[in-house]
Amino acid sequence: MNLLKRYAVVMIGILAFAPVTFAKDHDQARKEEDRIANSSAVMSEILNVPDNIPRDLLDKARCVVVMPSVLKAAFIVGGDYGRGTMVCRTGKAFSGPWGAPAMYALEGGSIGFQIGGEATDFVFLIMNDRGANSLLHSKVKLGADASIAAGPVGRTTAADTDAYMRSEILSYSRARGVFVGVSLEGSTLRPDNKADRALYGRDVTAAQIVRESEVGTPSIANRLIAQLESASPRLRS
Repeated sequence: MNLLKRYAVVMIGILAFAPVTFAKDHDQARKEEDRIANSSAVMSEILNVPDNIPRDLLDKARCVVVMPSVLKAAFIVGGDYGRGTMVCRTGKAFSGPWGAPAMYALEGGSIGFQIGGEATDFVFLIMNDRGANSLLHSKVKLGADASIAAGPVGRTTAADTDAYMRSEILSYSRARGVFVGVSLEGSTLRPDNKADRALYGRDVTAAQIVRESEVGTPSIANRLIAQLESASPRLRS
């Protein structure tokens, strides 16, 4: 009887804890879905203004990282960071259609000095295979592990494309409707594994999300992917 009683107590504890765990996981998944929806809104606004990201550079990008509404206060407090998502072209050479999103975190460095007290959107274009593969597998310190430059804005960049293409990452910021290239050397970008787990409901790495076709695309990301597919349907070398 004692054994049965102990078993019953354990089961009651498990059953009592399960709803709390489920609710917590559900709330975290909703937060990640909201980040993707916000990223989609940012890309929609940027892509609809011709003098923002030059299309010839977007056509050469392997991946796009969007960090919506990053606040300086988050970096002053310490331990917090900007959160967003990365979408890459599929295929071994990043030459296929845009694929499922992986969640990413932007941390530290000189971010607070760059953006002042305003809520700022950041967009990164990952311009070559080396930069994309680095981001898929580890934390990347911008300017050290991967070269970064403030991205140009405008309709065409033919005269400067070669200079910009030497950088692995081009970075942009937007605050109060003003969209400019911005340098974020010293900051870091890293896969947010906890957020990916909440979004996909299981442990999955950024590389698996981008590289493995069996990882399904969340429906909340369909709009973001469709926007990129419409703006830049194929990679141009």
